[in-house]
Amino acid sequence: MRHRLDSKGQRQGKVIDYRMSELRAVELLDGLCEKMQDYTLEKIDSSRREWMKVDNWDILTIDKQEAKAYSNDISSFCGRLLEETEDELTELIKKGSIKVGDVSKVLCQDLSEHCGGLSDSHSDIDDNDEL
Repeated sequence: MRHRLDSKGQRQGKVIDYRMSELRAVELLDGLCEKMQDYTLEKIDSSRREWMKVDNWDILTIDKQEAKAYSNDISSFCGRLLEETEDELTELIKKGSIKVGDVSKVLCQDLSEHCGGLSDSHSDIDDNDEL
């Protein structure tokens, strides 16, 4: 992006590819944790729970108050995790180092050890395809 004009009205400055720009990284991360409020924890059986996307909270068959509490928990956790790893994650996005489908692995395992107990093969929460 060229953002300065010289005395003749010509733009000057370094042209930065949008895919590698700070603006793109910020736009991708902005609102990421708000999207987590569309998920809640569903009880599969007495010993197992899985995250599920909620399309319509009004027709939810489980306890809505408990479901909203889980939703707020994951959104808050996402905010804390993103705050801890934002600089590193932004740099990886700008370098193009994150491949589609690897977002949760990079965020949860490579940049943070908060998700160490999760298996790579199981993830109900979709990765952001734009990264």
